[in-house]
Amino acid sequence: MKIGIMGGTFDPVHLGHLLAAEQALEAHSLDEVWFLPAYLPPHKRKRTVTPPGLRLAMLKEAIRDQPRFRVEEAELRRGGITYTVDSVRELCRTYPQHDFYYMIGSDALASLPGWRGIGEIAACVGFIELKRQGCPDTGRALPEFIADRIRSAGMTPVGLSSADVRARRAAGLSIRYLVPEQVLRIIESSGLYRPDEHAEVRNVSISITGGTDS
Repeated sequence: MKIGIMGGTFDPVHLGHLLAAEQALEAHSLDEVWFLPAYLPPHKRKRTVTPPGLRLAMLKEAIRDQPRFRVEEAELRRGGITYTVDSVRELCRTYPQHDFYYMIGSDALASLPGWRGIGEIAACVGFIELKRQGCPDTGRALPEFIADRIRSAGMTPVGLSSADVRARRAAGLSIRYLVPEQVLRIIESSGLYRPDEHAEVRNVSISITGGTDS
């Protein structure tokens, strides 16, 4: 099967994530898209990340009505600082029958040569560039071993990030229609991203298992 991989912290997952995944699925005739939530990304160590159980619960609820979406929990099971090369290595070893395509925003494309283990990553997976409005075409400036592995998928411009969602919630503004309704219910019932910086976050008890079905 052809599998798209969407990595991220998903803190929280929002409609922009889901729209990008759906459009990449169609543009490249993918069989499935697997969402790969990070335990702790190296570039986000300076801020507090929502507990993994809560992020996983939101993600599973967000995708439950799309049978071609699933959650892959490899990084959550492994714990610690998360590097893409470790996850790609595990996926390719565990599922040698699949062809994987790692989805990356056009704004992050230029950073690929600096990724840890990029040679191994590019040997194991292709890349699907999620083209974003206003981002320059950096594909031609990339090393050939990366550029040859990139496909592009035009995205409907959304202009939404998880940081936007958190900021609106912290400011006491509505985030309805920015996240799926079931995700909004988890955010509200758990006290996530509230204006009061001392607010207690009520975690969700959810098992991170060896299985990856959503």
